[in-house]
Amino acid sequence: MKELRDILYRVHITSTSGDMALVVKGICFDSRKVEPGFLFIAVKGTQSDGHDFIERATKLGASAIVAERFPENISETISYVTVKDSAESLGIIAANFFNNPSSKLTLVGVTGTNGKTTVATLLYKLFNLLGHRSGLLSTVVNKIVDKDIPSTHTTPDPIQLNQLLVQMVEAECKYCFMEASSHAIDQDRIAGLNFKGAIFTNITHDHLDYHKTFENYIKAKKKFFDGLNSEAFALVNADDKRGMVMLQNTKAKRQSFGLKKMVDFKGKIITNSIEGLELEIANKSIWFKLIGDFNAYNLLAVYGAAMLLDQDSDEVLTQLSAIQGASGRFELIRPGSKITAIVDYAHTPDALKNVLETIAHFRTGTEQVITVVGCGGNRDKGKRPLMASIACRFSDKVVITSDNPRDEEPMDIIAEMKTGIGVSEMRKTLVMADREEAIKTACMLAKPKDIVLIAGKGHENYQEIKGVKYPFDDKEVLERMLKMFGT
Repeated sequence: MKELRDILYRVHITSTSGDMALVVKGICFDSRKVEPGFLFIAVKGTQSDGHDFIERATKLGASAIVAERFPENISETISYVTVKDSAESLGIIAANFFNNPSSKLTLVGVTGTNGKTTVATLLYKLFNLLGHRSGLLSTVVNKIVDKDIPSTHTTPDPIQLNQLLVQMVEAECKYCFMEASSHAIDQDRIAGLNFKGAIFTNITHDHLDYHKTFENYIKAKKKFFDGLNSEAFALVNADDKRGMVMLQNTKAKRQSFGLKKMVDFKGKIITNSIEGLELEIANKSIWFKLIGDFNAYNLLAVYGAAMLLDQDSDEVLTQLSAIQGASGRFELIRPGSKITAIVDYAHTPDALKNVLETIAHFRTGTEQVITVVGCGGNRDKGKRPLMASIACRFSDKVVITSDNPRDEEPMDIIAEMKTGIGVSEMRKTLVMADREEAIKTACMLAKPKDIVLIAGKGHENYQEIKGVKYPFDDKEVLERMLKMFGT
């Protein structure tokens, strides 16, 4: 419990009414969760406006309201605070209410279209191996040292986020590595947090269903770096043409990594094979278990961040060389079997192209590449034809299927994907809306030494259809089919 005036520290207040010394028992922005003595923050969401639920919140016992405008009916027994931006205020209020846990550990955020999960996960694994108790907030799972907490969003809401950080502080974590999605940055879910570092991996076509324009998407990422203080570091991929844009207005220490340009943390690919990567970093040749050019960038980001966090270079490279990547990221299924089977989360055109180009690099020329791919419903429609086009360009056979159709009809999504396929490419394309049947068909088509890629869902263990999440795991289905066909 805290006094309202203490919870409002650093909030941009425009007016107040009532007792600012009121003791607040809890905070929430979902009116259904209000309890007597709670502070309710009315936030405009993408689906609804919290201002429409202020009356409900007061009936349930809210003793204080934070909103961008006063409600029509004001009660003398309730404290009201109007603010410039409710979403930003929610983040700051949550941090204050939970005693600013982010300031009690070293918090590093990772943003970018691709690579966020891998970089954050590698950093979490690395720092625990280096002897530092660490936490992870990611798309796949949230972790507090070795304790798993299921993840529902890439970046949790501000209240959940600060509660998780409190648990990390209580578990004596020294570091936390987290993904910072463009949605979370734009919606101020990370407002009020004290970041010691920010990492930019890359930016490509994605989430335009939400951001509307690519320029807005870039601005959302850049907002993260603009908000850093002078004690933090900003580490960016200089080989991405937007990398240096992220640094333009930041107060943080500006650092860069890459394979091509003059940078602070440079790497060179010596060997790139299905077994892993050999990279030259800091004048040393190191073998890593991760695969593909894109993972060379991820490894450099991790190494650079570790150096900026004052770790020993040799120890970092030694430990990093032994670490496996994140679940569902270029993950080999049943290695050593007759065919090479890969599951990858690639759900953007650039990510799919990276994975398929990596596969092309390993080919001897005699084997087939068979790709199973779909696109999610209620998401950026512009990438659908691009995904299909890329799959056809780099594959010998393509099975177009359902991903997470959500509220859309799978065949409608597939029809939009097919607009990106040329007449000549249609001959190597199959359509199978049932994802399990699509994976089964790919395995049936595969001959010894062929490569089967199941793209789009990676670590996910569900398929979302008409508001319901049904159990579905690409890895489990693929393994079952490989066993069925004796491959």
